[in-house]
Amino acid sequence: VQLQASGGGLVQAGGSLRLSCTVSESILSFSITAWYRQAPGKQREEVASITGGGSTQYIDSVKGRFTISKDNFKNVLYLQMTTLKPEDTAVYYCKARKVRPIVREYWGQGTQVTVSS
Repeated sequence: VQLQASGGGLVQAGGSLRLSCTVSESILSFSITAWYRQAPGKQREEVASITGGGSTQYIDSVKGRFTISKDNFKNVLYLQMTTLKPEDTAVYYCKARKVRPIVREYWGQGTQVTVSS
């Protein structure tokens, strides 16, 4: 399984970006897919997740600004980010998790998001 993240870049505060994560097999085979981020000197944190059935969760700091979604036909996971803040600057990673027959997790390579003030 391969995950390819893209869409990062440099944007001014208040701007928007959309991240994409292309999955090499059916995204429906994963129980949950998610976006994480890691800022310099900080631990990696889960930003948003979406289950196979479409239920979503977000960390408090991005609620109302970020939207996670997926295209089950194109096998792509998205993260629409709006009203970006400098504190959103980080490397963003996508992750996909299977639970059958055993629990396995797969990570994308990361895409840099830099928000200037």
